[in-house]
Amino acid sequence: MGKFHDFIKPAHKKFIEEQHIFFVATAPLSADGHVNLSPKGLDCFRVLSESKVAYMDLISSGNETSAHTLENGRITMMFCSFEGAPNILRLYGKGTTVLPDTPEWAEYAPHFTIYPSTRQLIVADIHLVQTSCGFGVPLFNYAGERDIHFDWAEKKGKDGLVDYMQEKNLVSLDGLPTTLGLAQ
Repeated sequence: MGKFHDFIKPAHKKFIEEQHIFFVATAPLSADGHVNLSPKGLDCFRVLSESKVAYMDLISSGNETSAHTLENGRITMMFCSFEGAPNILRLYGKGTTVLPDTPEWAEYAPHFTIYPSTRQLIVADIHLVQTSCGFGVPLFNYAGERDIHFDWAEKKGKDGLVDYMQEKNLVSLDGLPTTLGLAQ
């Protein structure tokens, strides 16, 4: 089952900062809705305090996290070590989507390298931290980040990225509105 903590301790923050990838899970309230699980990389995660985290979210083919957190706020982030000592850390919280040109953006964006393809920031208030062994997690060596997203975004250009978000990012797979969709 692991150990539970009410807040992010300095050792947790250090472990999070050492990982090259993390996973984000959200789900709609509907029993028929689809659970979403997304991998994230690119040094886009920040521990802002012992109870608040945020990550920079790039434009992609879906926007499930925004829709689910808009509907019910529930979000879980998981970090696991693929090298060194085995460890898994989960952050359970209530998330919100922060869009450019909002007062909250001005507060959180300075913590990140903002790219032309940055879609939004996901901010979460954490109420539970769980650590557990990662004995079953295999060892992998980090080889670096991919440039594919940035090449794609550059080819799309500013107007092409806006069009892409209009087509792909306004509603979830289950038809729920995203924060971006509501801002239209």
